[in-house]
Amino acid sequence: MQLSHSWSQATPIFDDERLVSCAGLVPLMALAEQLGLSELVSAKVAFKTTRVSSAGANPAGKLSSIIAGMAAGADFIDDLDVIRCGGMGRLFGGVYAPATLGQFLREFTHGHARQLASVARAHLIGLAEHTTVLAGIADMAYVDIDSLLRPVYGHNKQGASFGHTKIASRQVLRRGLSPLATTISTDTGAPMIAGIRLRAGKAASGKGAVSMVTEAINTARAAGVTGTILVRGDSAYGNGPVINACLNAGAFFSFVVTKNPAVSRAIATISEDQWVPVKYPGAVIDPDTGQLISDAQVAEVTYTAFATGKAPVTARLIVRRVRDRNEHDELFPVWRYHPFFTNSTESTTQADITHRRHAIIETTFADLIDGPLAHLPSGRFGANSAWAICAGMTHNLLRAAGTLAGGKHGVARGETLRRQLITVPARLAQPQRRAILHLPQHWPWADQWTALWRNVFHAANDPPPLSA
Repeated sequence: MQLSHSWSQATPIFDDERLVSCAGLVPLMALAEQLGLSELVSAKVAFKTTRVSSAGANPAGKLSSIIAGMAAGADFIDDLDVIRCGGMGRLFGGVYAPATLGQFLREFTHGHARQLASVARAHLIGLAEHTTVLAGIADMAYVDIDSLLRPVYGHNKQGASFGHTKIASRQVLRRGLSPLATTISTDTGAPMIAGIRLRAGKAASGKGAVSMVTEAINTARAAGVTGTILVRGDSAYGNGPVINACLNAGAFFSFVVTKNPAVSRAIATISEDQWVPVKYPGAVIDPDTGQLISDAQVAEVTYTAFATGKAPVTARLIVRRVRDRNEHDELFPVWRYHPFFTNSTESTTQADITHRRHAIIETTFADLIDGPLAHLPSGRFGANSAWAICAGMTHNLLRAAGTLAGGKHGVARGETLRRQLITVPARLAQPQRRAILHLPQHWPWADQWTALWRNVFHAANDPPPLSA
C-alpha cells in the first residue's frame, strides 16, 4: 500500500458539515430510546438542588449524550466532544458540550448514583426482552460477582486510596478506586452488566456484595429467568451473608472458600479412590499415552460452613487438586488443593467446569478497561460513580447491538463492535428531501451493519443506506 504522490501534497481542511464519523450511533441510540431510556431517566433521576444553576436540568438528554460518546470511544469527559463534530448536529438534537456534561456529572451524589443504577437495571431488562442478548435465560442464568481496582493519579480524587490488586501474578498495593460489578450470562449469551458500584480503593472486595447479589438475582428474574440461577464468585464472596442472600433469593451458589483448619480437615477425609480426572473444554490428550495432559482431579465431601455462626449452611465442598510442579524429585506426589462451596445439583466434574467459567467476568472487565473505564475522569466521587454506571449501560447497549447485527458480533469484544458497527463514516444527503446516509463502499461489515439498521427500525421494505 503506497500513498499517491498527488495526495501527499493535498491541503486538509476540516470544514464539511455533512460528514459524520460515527454513523452507527443512529441505530444504537434509536435502540436505546425505543426501550425507553429517556423515560426511565426522567422518571427515576431527579436533582432537587444543585451547586451550579441548571446543571441538573434535562438529565435524560445529558445521560444519553454521555452514553453515545462512550459508545463512540470516549474514555474521559473531553472526549465526549466527538458527538458534536461534522453532521452530528443534523442527526441528533440536544447534544451537550463536554463542559456541560462535566458540570452535570459533578452534581451526582450517592443517592443520585443509586437512582441511575435503577435505570441501568430497568434498561437491561428491556434489552433482554426485545433482543436475544441473553438467549436461553429462561432455562439457566449465571450471576457472577467480582471487583477490580482502577488506578488514579493526583491528590484530588475523592475516595482514592491504596488497595490490593494483582499484576503479573503478584499482589501489589495500588492507589485507585474499586468498582464492584455483577454480570448476568447464559450458556450462549455473553455477560451483561447487571450492576456496577464504585467504592474506595481500600474497600474490602466483599463490601456491598450482599445487596449487589440480591439486586442481580432480582434483575435476572425480571429479565425472564424461570429456571435456575447460579451465583458464582471467588473467596472474597464465599461468606455467610452472601451465601444466605443467594439462598433467600432462591438461587444456587458456587463460591471459592478460603482454606482454614475446618476446610483442611474436610479435605483430608477424601479417600484416594474418590479423586476422578476432569476434562476441561479444549483439553489436550497425549498421543503416546492416551491420557490428558492436565493432571487436574476433583472430589467432593459434604461440609457445613459457618458452623459457629447464626446461619450455618450444609452443602457440597468440591475440591480440585493439581500436582505442584514446583516440587522436584519428591518422594510422593505433592498436590495443591482448590476448594469451592456449592449447592449445585450437577455432577462433581461438571460442577467444577461450571464454577471455573466464573472467569468470564474478566472479559467484561477487559471490555470496560479498554473502553470507558480506561479513566475515572473526575475528582468527585459521585461523578465517577455515575461515569461507571454509564459505562455499564454502554456495554449492555453495544452487546445488544451486536446480537441484532448477527453472526460473530453477538459475542464480539466491545472495541470490535465500536470499530466495525459504530465508528463508521458516512455522508449525509437529502435528494428530493429523502434522508440518505452514504456509507463507505466495500465496508467489510456492511451486511451486519445493515442487519442492525433493519432490526432496530423494523424497515424490512425500505432500502438500506447507500454505500458511497
